[in-house]
Amino acid sequence: MRYATGGGLTAEDRDRRERVRLAAAERFEQGQSCGQVAAELRVTERSVERWRRAWQAGGVEALRSTGPASRCRLVEDQLLALDAELDRGPEAHGWADQRWTLARIRELIAAMFGVQYTV
Repeated sequence: MRYATGGGLTAEDRDRRERVRLAAAERFEQGQSCGQVAAELRVTERSVERWRRAWQAGGVEALRSTGPASRCRLVEDQLLALDAELDRGPEAHGWADQRWTLARIRELIAAMFGVQYTV
């Protein structure tokens, strides 16, 4: 199933989360504890601990967004072709049953376009 936004976070969501991480960095510089930062920013202490480690290792830049976790590597024409093949069903591609699994879709994409994805 594909979501209208492509799944995952929107650019606005990523920006909002980055602002929270950068606010955490300001508090780290002030010497606040992870618990204080978590309470003020309304996030989990575990996230704050992870951010603090990243901040200590790479400074504020380590807390900046790097963009979507995974960008689609197929162009629109390829996505349309993939949709058509998925509609034909797994049996049309050599599988004995009518279940599309992530592993099968991954294999189909590799066979059709030479693009490798992880399950």
